[in-house]
Amino acid sequence: MALRIYTAAELAAWSSTRPNEQRLAQQLLLPDPSLPLHQTLQQARAQGARFAILGIPEDIGPRGNLGKGGAELGWQAFLKVWLNLQANQFSEAFGPVLLAGEVDCQDLLQQSQALDPQQPEQLSQLRQLCAALDQRVEDAVAPLFAAGFDLLVIGGGHNNAYPLIKALAQQSGQPVSCANLDPHADFRPQEGRHSGNGFSYAKAEQLLDKYFVLGLHELKNNQASLDAMRQAEVEWISLQALSPREELSWPEALDRCVDFVANSEGAIGIELDTDSIELMPVSAFTSSGVTVQAAERYIYQLAQLPRCRYLHLAEAAPSRHPAGVEAGLAHSGQVLSSLCYAFLQARAKLEAQTIAATV
Repeated sequence: MALRIYTAAELAAWSSTRPNEQRLAQQLLLPDPSLPLHQTLQQARAQGARFAILGIPEDIGPRGNLGKGGAELGWQAFLKVWLNLQANQFSEAFGPVLLAGEVDCQDLLQQSQALDPQQPEQLSQLRQLCAALDQRVEDAVAPLFAAGFDLLVIGGGHNNAYPLIKALAQQSGQPVSCANLDPHADFRPQEGRHSGNGFSYAKAEQLLDKYFVLGLHELKNNQASLDAMRQAEVEWISLQALSPREELSWPEALDRCVDFVANSEGAIGIELDTDSIELMPVSAFTSSGVTVQAAERYIYQLAQLPRCRYLHLAEAAPSRHPAGVEAGLAHSGQVLSSLCYAFLQARAKLEAQTIAATV
């Protein structure tokens, strides 16, 4: 099974309680492991759940891209904060949420840890493990999409965009359009799977329709990627166009991004690489990026598009925090939780998805 499902006892151990208060952990729905997956998902939908949260605890993709590890802790950071937030009149707006669990990839992660990406043969093995991870992510999210859930997918590298797009395209029967807040376009060659080529793989396989990169860093993308993007009719606005050149404002850039992906027919995915956020502990740290508030607005505005089906938050790496892993867990957890809340606020305003579930 591609999913590791949590128990109520695990949630209780990860959350704290206080008299006369209720936390989000106490409102989450969990799949029933005694039932077939499709049946327990239908049961959650019948209980009013429109949203499902899924974690991917891995750093195989970033390391396969010759990057740094640490992204396997992003999911843990999110859970530590999200489970302990207050359940109140504001959380009632988005109703019960299904905590689907995490993609079961511990064995792949263990196999990857001894591999040195600087050694060509071992780099090839890392990329093979990433391809195996692709299949597990696809297997985990496909039934959730089919049951009609909007997904919040958290943790791991940006490599996981590819199986997300693939599963949604196959379920909906149309290519997916994506917006991506990211200094990197992740449009590197198809040289074996890693975090730097999820969108180029999806485009080559005709799974990806419209693709817009917001906040692209002009000196962090090679010319071959820029040429491939131009040929594939990918649109982008650079970070430098926003500042220092001030060719357009953040609201103007965001409107252009939203209009571009909305001018399509299929489902829409919101991608956000957390290395776009300044001072965030990530695989590729940046001191020059967007604020958390700007990232929240990006998500909120895109999530109001009726055909939006998922939010994907990638690359948070708590162990990369200069003050240590505990500080990184707290920092990452707060940011990831804020971004998820922005998505839920926007989606909760819509009556229902316009893309019918195939159950």
